[in-house]
Amino acid sequence: DDTVAKRSEDSSRNASEMNERSRILLWIREFNPKQVFTWQLAKTLAMGQGLAGLICGTAITSQFLASNFHVNTPMLQSFLNYLLLTVTYTTMLLCRTGDGNFLQILKRRWWKYLLLGLVDVEANYTVVKAYQYTTITSIQLLDCFVIPVLMGLSWWILKARYRLIHSVAVCICLLGVGAMVGADLLAGRDQGSTSNILLGDGLVLLSASLYAVSNVCQEYTVKNLSRVEFLGMVGLFGTIISTIQMVILEHNEIPAIQWSWEVELLFAAYALCMYALYSFMPIVIKLSSATSVNLSLLTADLFGLFCGIFLFHYNFSGLYIVSLVVILIGFVAFNAVPTPTAATDSSPSSSPAATCEEGCSENPVDAQELQPTEDRRKRSTSGPEQSYGSTELGTRM
Repeated sequence: DDTVAKRSEDSSRNASEMNERSRILLWIREFNPKQVFTWQLAKTLAMGQGLAGLICGTAITSQFLASNFHVNTPMLQSFLNYLLLTVTYTTMLLCRTGDGNFLQILKRRWWKYLLLGLVDVEANYTVVKAYQYTTITSIQLLDCFVIPVLMGLSWWILKARYRLIHSVAVCICLLGVGAMVGADLLAGRDQGSTSNILLGDGLVLLSASLYAVSNVCQEYTVKNLSRVEFLGMVGLFGTIISTIQMVILEHNEIPAIQWSWEVELLFAAYALCMYALYSFMPIVIKLSSATSVNLSLLTADLFGLFCGIFLFHYNFSGLYIVSLVVILIGFVAFNAVPTPTAATDSSPSSSPAATCEEGCSENPVDAQELQPTEDRRKRSTSGPEQSYGSTELGTRM
């Protein structure tokens, strides 16, 4: 019996692999560039590169603060970003009326947003702290750990079902990162501290894992609730947590800052770049997915390097261009094939009780009112509503 069962299992596995290969071969034969290189893909790519440019802006301003003015206050910089989010989006939540108002959100989901705010703050802090213990090369390599963690969480929580082509595309992107790191080594830019490499590398891996958790929660929230709710609540709890942590960790560094118009301008530029990054990232995630956005953000280090060639006189290497092209090819390949999702109609998460547990109203009319007007308009004109998590090209593009 065991032998028969094993043979049956092997046959099923082989049939599944053959079906996967057949689908890939069929897709290659029927490949139509016009169906892949669409305006929506171009828009998603452009918006993703815009986010990478904002990350580059935060890196450059932080480097100027540290190198030219000896300012190393990551919690103060994060606090300014969360404060801007609170002033903008939490105020918008306070102006809401009805079932989706600020008090109702706090009553139903305050502890979830408290944990999410803690995860987000510590993700930003640990990666900055890692620079004190390990090298830039290690950080660039290990920071890519966010991609497999994010894919695993998306598979588990968001029910995303990746195909072989998605894994190949991710590998292509990581090869591009490897080319970038190789160019850094050839250019002699393996800079940073080596005081405790093991601790520094561990902090990078921790930061990548926390970022993955934050991004998955962000994707779930903006696709099921609203972007304003996510940003308003993360801004509120992020402000509280970063204030406490700033008072504890930076009570000596902040008074020692030699304030000048240049320092103030750099702080303002950093805060505005982070504020724009947090404000626009949910829009791009809603168009695509958290995994797709993070693949696009792999070019942020390259943009920083290109700027560093002019600002900090870095040595140029042709591998930087190769790395950029390879990462973009991987990104396009990842988005060329839809990401199917597991059927969730029979799962507990799709039941009315589970929906209400997430904070939606038991009244279908009230629950509909909580959704953005644009989403309601799309559902009313596009036929039956699709289950959450579907990232087919026609849906997310």
